[in-house]
Amino acid sequence: MALRPEHTAPFHSVRYALRVLEAIAAHRDGVTETELSQETGLPPGHLAHLLAMLCRENYAEQLADGTYVVGESLVLLGSGGDRERALDERLQRTLADLRDTVSAAVYLSRYKDGELEVTGYADSPATPAVNEWVDFRSALHATAIGKCLLGQLDHNGRKDHLSRHRTARLTSRTITDERLLLNTLERQPPTVPVLDLQEYAVGTVCAAVPVTAGSSVGCLALSLPVEHAHRLRQAAETLSRKAAPVMLSLAI
Repeated sequence: MALRPEHTAPFHSVRYALRVLEAIAAHRDGVTETELSQETGLPPGHLAHLLAMLCRENYAEQLADGTYVVGESLVLLGSGGDRERALDERLQRTLADLRDTVSAAVYLSRYKDGELEVTGYADSPATPAVNEWVDFRSALHATAIGKCLLGQLDHNGRKDHLSRHRTARLTSRTITDERLLLNTLERQPPTVPVLDLQEYAVGTVCAAVPVTAGSSVGCLALSLPVEHAHRLRQAAETLSRKAAPVMLSLAI
């Protein structure tokens, strides 16, 4: 299985953030923004945006004298046996924050060993999760999550998956023609959220954006009742903008 290389293009900011964190970690007594700009080669405007995100997520901390040191979240994620627990807790908090920000149930998924795996989600009585009336693993062709994951694979990876999972009709909107589905996946721009407009379940609309960490294939998604479909695109764009902290947690 190989990733389509263009799907990693929108996420250079995560690599830049890692570069900034490495520079901060090299200065135990703190480092100024000017020094960071010189060491990382990042322009001040871009660096300021990354520092604000890193401080917001507690990966970095700005001291009273204006210098930056590593933050509590980075320390916890690097602390040996506690790392897995700290990562799970951080991801769950991030998903809960995303749920509240977009006012929708949100999901973190990955494609592992040829199958979909939902690794985390956050819902609430006001933002209920989608009813999994058909196993998500058998419905990648019909869901925003599934199409987002398949879209990150190369052609052979997609063909392999579809050879093992029939493209069953779940609603009148489901794409069941394999050639049409493959063409749709090929034409999907990597920077545009993938949508599911009642293709998996009548009454539900969904959107998903890629989440990459190294060579892994993953995505963030949200679901809304169809009466809130008018909010879908804006919520999906917000989800895309907020994806960087999730990818950063997975990459550290």
